[in-house]
Amino acid sequence: MSCKSLPEPESFATLSLRKVSFGELRRIRYFARMAATIHQPTPSARHWTWEDLQRFDETERYEIYDGKLIPTSPSPSFYHQELSIKLAVLISSFLQQNPIGRLAAAPMDVIFSKDNLVQPDLLFIANENAGIIKGRVFGAPDLAVEILSPSSIQRDRYQKLEQYARFGVKEYWIIDPASRSIDVLTLRDGRYMLHTSAVEKGAVSSLVLSGFTLEVAQFFLSE
Repeated sequence: MSCKSLPEPESFATLSLRKVSFGELRRIRYFARMAATIHQPTPSARHWTWEDLQRFDETERYEIYDGKLIPTSPSPSFYHQELSIKLAVLISSFLQQNPIGRLAAAPMDVIFSKDNLVQPDLLFIANENAGIIKGRVFGAPDLAVEILSPSSIQRDRYQKLEQYARFGVKEYWIIDPASRSIDVLTLRDGRYMLHTSAVEKGAVSSLVLSGFTLEVAQFFLSE
């Protein structure tokens, strides 16, 4: 199969001599980016750092695991986002009565090290740990929440669990909409232990957000 070469992008001097449509500008930008990256190593062959991501388009979302570039899942489902907002509202309400820290939602870069970056669905940072907030988050939040999607189960349950434990995230919530379950894991001696869990009914609680409980059946109820 023959390969077509990329068209030569027009110079800005040439463009200034005629009117250019928005579609043409998008094509010119696309081919310019292709030409700039065509000789770069493939993502799988390169050791990536969070500084590398600063050159990406803001609409492109990636995480980094020990230098390996990992595209985030496709756009989450409506139900996924509904659950994320619902939990954010509940935790925010708790924090209004108990101002012990700050809450943020994805997309928010959490930079553990030069070559380890994640974007939890929700994250909480205690007041005493607020120094890690510098536009982005440079360090381990006190609590991270991941809501599973079909394409993220392997990463969230295994790879991110290891990553969060290694870098010292004190509490990790795994929410599974398919089984209507929530696992709350707490870090002890560098490993996660199950603090509380509920499936379809019952409640879970948090050590980091002391006094916060969540009724599972009510949480997964979709109006």
